[in-house]
Amino acid sequence: MLHGDRFPSYVLALDLDPALVDVNVHPSKIEVRFRDSRAVHQFVFHAVQRALSHTSATAHGSVPAPQSAAQIGADTPGWRREHEQTSFGPALSSSSTYSPSPYPPGSRYDGPGVAQRADSYGALFSDTRQAASAPVTPYTPAPVPSGEFPLGFALAQLHGIYILAQNSKGLVLVDMHAAHERILYEQLKNALDAQVEGQDMQVQALLIPVTFFADAVEVSAAQENQDTLAALGFDIAALSPTTLAVRSVPTLLKNADAQTLARDVLRDVREFGGSRVLIERRNELLGTLACHTAVRANRILTLPEMNALLRQMEGTERADQCNHGRPTWVQLEIGALDKLFLRGQ
Repeated sequence: MLHGDRFPSYVLALDLDPALVDVNVHPSKIEVRFRDSRAVHQFVFHAVQRALSHTSATAHGSVPAPQSAAQIGADTPGWRREHEQTSFGPALSSSSTYSPSPYPPGSRYDGPGVAQRADSYGALFSDTRQAASAPVTPYTPAPVPSGEFPLGFALAQLHGIYILAQNSKGLVLVDMHAAHERILYEQLKNALDAQVEGQDMQVQALLIPVTFFADAVEVSAAQENQDTLAALGFDIAALSPTTLAVRSVPTLLKNADAQTLARDVLRDVREFGGSRVLIERRNELLGTLACHTAVRANRILTLPEMNALLRQMEGTERADQCNHGRPTWVQLEIGALDKLFLRGQ
């Protein structure tokens, strides 16, 4: 969750039965051995993961509180897991025509109320352009807070890269590609996790399959890893010894370049093997797919599209940072803006 040039520091304090620890494995006592090292590893891993999920990479001075076994038990193997229900809707919809007021309620600007805007924004997430064979799951927006939306409402787009939005504190700057990348990444992870509960990955069948030249290694990888590709939502078939055809992709990635996605998946499958891609290398692959699919720089967005992206950021875990650890948005408060113009001085 951190950028490549930043590193965390931490202290872990573990309380457990002394009989479960061998402290005599090293003469200088700088190492210990656990009787069940895997259980300890999983306990620590999930405790740290749960603690970090409630922190922000862009916040200052926030320290997660210590957690007990009862607190982290829901995410520890052997314990009952509770899954949050997440709906998957596109953050950007080019077919939307609704144009709400970008200003928050209760301000000096006129505009519809929060509830009215929330209902209208919910419509932006729905997508009826799914393949006839794909299961259709209506999008249900997350509960709307009674107060103002944390990221506010979009005002404009800057240089085709940043979204300018206004909230109660002042100005919000959003890196639209980085934000959309995180949203897609979390949606893909949730979609794969849902397969564990017996839900199929939603796929988009391509009306015209995308064909491309492939070498013998790529063709072999596609033929030998059909189950892995299907689990990831891809249908890639060999048409000849030098040609592959992409016949379907995950619905979440339907707007991306199918050939690029296919080459990314096949590269990881042939390098690491199907089972490792789904287990050990899953997050790295999903991050790559999300990066290639996220909205690119210099794409002009409408106000409804920008506001839709802000709403999905607010409902996405760790949406304040991209998959590479960069911040996705920053807040410029009114006081800081006033200082730039020497207001009140």
